[in-house]
Amino acid sequence: MNNIKHLITARFKIFAILTACMAFSIILLMIRMKLTHSFFYLFLVWNLFLAVIPFAITTYLSSIPKLNKLWFVFWFGVWLLFLPNAPYIITDLIHLRLSSKALIWLDILTVTTFAFTGLLLFYLSFIDMITILKTYLKKKTLDIFIPGLLVLSAFGVYLGRFLRYNSWEIIQNPSALFSDIFQIILNPSEHLEPWFFTLIFGTFLNLGFWVFQSLYESQNQVPS
Repeated sequence: MNNIKHLITARFKIFAILTACMAFSIILLMIRMKLTHSFFYLFLVWNLFLAVIPFAITTYLSSIPKLNKLWFVFWFGVWLLFLPNAPYIITDLIHLRLSSKALIWLDILTVTTFAFTGLLLFYLSFIDMITILKTYLKKKTLDIFIPGLLVLSAFGVYLGRFLRYNSWEIIQNPSALFSDIFQIILNPSEHLEPWFFTLIFGTFLNLGFWVFQSLYESQNQVPS
């Protein structure tokens, strides 16, 4: 309990920023619903909830002084399954093609605000996980592991957006999920789109992480 209290105190600014971003996103959505009398973008709230899960997991893990390795492996697997849900919100911009011209600016702002909050949750959770992984992996291994995880997240976004798989389908429908994954991996010439998307979106996530990590570390440096 004391660990959690200490964590909340230490991260008050981060929690405040995330709360403000989520509140603003929902307020924008409510304004849109009021003006358009449409609940179309209500799914963004659910997507944002899914984006919170990996951040909640790493926040919880960060509050535990000594992690049992098996317990950590379990939570790492759950975290990795839900991680793509955070940057996935960016692809919700695809729905803007259905927006009316009159209020398309509001739709753009609404979806972008949710996507921004999702990315913020994504990178904060990722940095937390890296901090935890430093106790298990050497720096050289971690330097290779990080870009790979980000590319893997991009692939997860593809599976969710274009093949319509959810995080929990690894339990509910694993045969279909792994069948599609193996088809993409083993027959790349017949599945250029997922490879192209994963490469481009993975690069985007890596560049974003590089910028975010640099800003985050400079902000948290203790003045000499």
